[in-house]
Amino acid sequence: MPISITLIGGPTALIEIDGFRLLTDPTFDAPGAYQLPHVKLEKTIGPAMKADAIGPIDAVLLSHDQHSDNLDNSGREYLLKAKRALTTEAGAKRLGGHVEGLAPWATAHLKDRDGNTLTITATPARHGPAGIEPLSGDVIGFVVSSSRKDTSDVYISGDTTWFDGVAEVARRFRCGVVMPFAGAAQTRGPFHLTMDTNDTIETARAFPNAMIVPVHTEGWAHFRQNSEDLRKTFDVLGFGTRLRLLEPGVPTVVEAP
Repeated sequence: MPISITLIGGPTALIEIDGFRLLTDPTFDAPGAYQLPHVKLEKTIGPAMKADAIGPIDAVLLSHDQHSDNLDNSGREYLLKAKRALTTEAGAKRLGGHVEGLAPWATAHLKDRDGNTLTITATPARHGPAGIEPLSGDVIGFVVSSSRKDTSDVYISGDTTWFDGVAEVARRFRCGVVMPFAGAAQTRGPFHLTMDTNDTIETARAFPNAMIVPVHTEGWAHFRQNSEDLRKTFDVLGFGTRLRLLEPGVPTVVEAP
């Protein structure tokens, strides 16, 4: 079954799979600045679609709630209206309401009227180098698995660098679509907080049967690399046919290579 992905901006994407509609890290604010406790973030590009144009969704998959480039003011309002929202256990406590918390490797399930099921598995993520956890807080990614045998698993990395947790996801799941958060974010130190081109190549090698569909590569001043950097790197290293770059606002059917 085809999987359709619509990039809305930054980490926000609408994933349509087997009749289910999922939204990652909702960010719908216009460009502007956000003062966090330790850093100021600047959004440079607005969303390709407004929140009210998304239509009904079955669940929000929120990698973490601490940073405005993953959950902004409009995104918080959107969460209140969402049917279901899945995030970290700590994030669910902070957000309250109907938001559900998942530890890495825990699962949640969505079911439609025909009995089709999606299993959402939370995956480990590390938002920077080893030792960053007290500063960055908890983050998770997600693997979306359909009960239909002809639909590929989808891996959404969340804000993470390449580390053994991502490698373990690759060992446990045979994913046909992988969505790395790949803008090489850099704020407080001389290290990146999300995947750079090297990390994304390592991820492509770990998931040899997957189409790589990067998100969170543009739209913020603290990103050090973008989709064009990924394109050049993948082409030079012979992975070019496995990279699918999305045009914001355009639904794109993605299939495993």
